[in-house]
Amino acid sequence: MHPLSAMAGLNAVGFLARFSYALARNPVLPLFALFLGAGPEAVGLAVGISTVTGIFFKMPAGALSDVVGRKHTMLAGLFVFGLLPFAYLFITSYEALVAVRFVHGLATAIYGPVAMAVVAEMAGERRGEMLSWFSSVMIVGTLLGAPFGGFMLQHQAGTPAPGLWDFRLVFLVSGAAGMAALLLGLWLLRGPEAHASAHSMGGTSLAERLAKFRQGIREVVADRRVLLTSAMEGVQNMGMGALEAFLPVYAVTRAGLNELEAGMLWAVQIAVTMVAKPVLGRLGDIHGRKAPITMGLACCAVGLAAVPWLASFWTLAVAALIFGLGEALVTSSSAALVADLCRKRHYGAAMGTFGTIFDVGHASGPILGGVLVAWLDFRLAFAILAVVLLAAILVFLAGVSLDDLSNDNSNDNDGGNANDRAASA
Repeated sequence: MHPLSAMAGLNAVGFLARFSYALARNPVLPLFALFLGAGPEAVGLAVGISTVTGIFFKMPAGALSDVVGRKHTMLAGLFVFGLLPFAYLFITSYEALVAVRFVHGLATAIYGPVAMAVVAEMAGERRGEMLSWFSSVMIVGTLLGAPFGGFMLQHQAGTPAPGLWDFRLVFLVSGAAGMAALLLGLWLLRGPEAHASAHSMGGTSLAERLAKFRQGIREVVADRRVLLTSAMEGVQNMGMGALEAFLPVYAVTRAGLNELEAGMLWAVQIAVTMVAKPVLGRLGDIHGRKAPITMGLACCAVGLAAVPWLASFWTLAVAALIFGLGEALVTSSSAALVADLCRKRHYGAAMGTFGTIFDVGHASGPILGGVLVAWLDFRLAFAILAVVLLAAILVFLAGVSLDDLSNDNSNDNDGGNANDRAASA
């Protein structure tokens, strides 16, 4: 398949999968947890538990795709996208919600890092731009899913709050979108492996593949620069996870907004990220990736700290916009920098490691946010999270120097190209 056609197909599948996932997540998920009787800590756990799944499975899934190929691992993730939303139709307790959310997290844990590895392979020197375009298309799915879910749950003042069957209708639509992503993926990925770099590396025995699997993980996790860069994405996602879980709760219970407005606030943040990422990714390809990461963390800290001091839709929308710009700055450069720093044959392991650290932050955000909100209320809780984001900037600046990036990256790319040439010979 031509690279442009392959990218278009990946974008279409990613859009449908993320639309399905967003419908079942925000603002529907925290509001459904409240409906089932959950308190702040429990709401945070329900939102964050699916991301915990990624902590355990993203790195193995990415590394496994380096060995057995991308096609089968991507299809495994798409099966979860297609089937799991229907499990929500049978949930009647908070405990069941947590269990289903954990399993649903396998969808992004398996599909996400493998699809990113495919894009990184195809993009060449335009990794920042192309990874950002791919991410932005998936963000479009999230952008549409969040307000659509809020619209389906919207109720007017004086009318009953959403009931069990209102939530189940949202989950049914989520399942339909997930099945569409699965069917399209089955059609696009039919035939032989599209990206056979994993198979060009030599042996096919189980022992040889396990050895390559372990080698890929060892080489990636031993690179300080990969871990630090991934950690910046993780810290940013800690703030995003907290905002994702508690912006809808704050907007509805404290600011007096309705469910649709709560969903629109999240859509504002996503829209800014979606529009800005490809442009910022291209700038990072040309001018470097360190400055956007540090500037983005600062913007996220400002937006997060401002939220609990605001009480209208428009002022909250400005805070969401600032946070979204910060997210675009960080994410347009972090994944591309990780790809820059590793050998091509280990892209799956690198993206899996990146995704694992990403998910550590994303999972800890709603869980830590829930604990802090319960103990300290919104203002102090969000202020503490913002301080963590600012402290991460100092760690990144101290741990990854510009000379370190330019010199080591050049050496790694040369070594990776030499290895690739040797393997092909």
